[in-house]
Amino acid sequence: MNYWPLLGVAVVVAGFALRRNPVLVVTVAGVVSALAAGMGIGDLLALLGRSFIDNRALLLLAMTLPVVGLLERFGLRERAREWIAGFRNLTLTRFLVAYLGLRQVLSMLGLYDLAGHAQTVRPLVAPMSEAAAARTVGELDEDERERVAALAAATDNVGRFFGEDVFLAFGAVLLIQGFYAQHGIALDPLAIALWALPTAIAAFVIHALRIAIFERRMRRRMRDTRPATERVNAEA
Repeated sequence: MNYWPLLGVAVVVAGFALRRNPVLVVTVAGVVSALAAGMGIGDLLALLGRSFIDNRALLLLAMTLPVVGLLERFGLRERAREWIAGFRNLTLTRFLVAYLGLRQVLSMLGLYDLAGHAQTVRPLVAPMSEAAAARTVGELDEDERERVAALAAATDNVGRFFGEDVFLAFGAVLLIQGFYAQHGIALDPLAIALWALPTAIAAFVIHALRIAIFERRMRRRMRDTRPATERVNAEA
């Protein structure tokens, strides 16, 4: 058995340990493994070309980030905060639970790339969450803003990961169907997706409770850390 192709793994470990560019590290690791396995230069270039074509959809992210950055430069985050602050009865819990439900429904329909950390969380959901929290507990310090932003990102993750499993054409559903088909068990993709629905509902309820508990604890932390004069004025 030829163990030399495993040199690519060592290159990945060393590259990440040295905090080099991940794309460069993975590319170099692939080249090292290919050459160690005896692959010719022509075959290697053909493999890299096929990999690039098969994963060209990932380049959409490279187009999205400059657009989001330009919008942020012209005040997208500030406008989002101002817009959310105009809703009198909107709390952090209500806003994030509504976003969680929307994210799950869209993922169930296969639109899981319509939102995401780069597209919606950083430019919209995170500042909106900060504004919703600030109008109920007061001005947030840097630590609390980081906590709220992390909760917004976690909400997006939960909504996507537990919603996309209900989508019929999702890769995991097709993988499960193919696995059982190899063992002589015929399963309909719809049946597999429907079995993921209780898990999605449970994830929604559990994370909604986590959001409510987070807001309650944040109010307690903010109340305990405010100066005594501010607490007296707030109670008055």
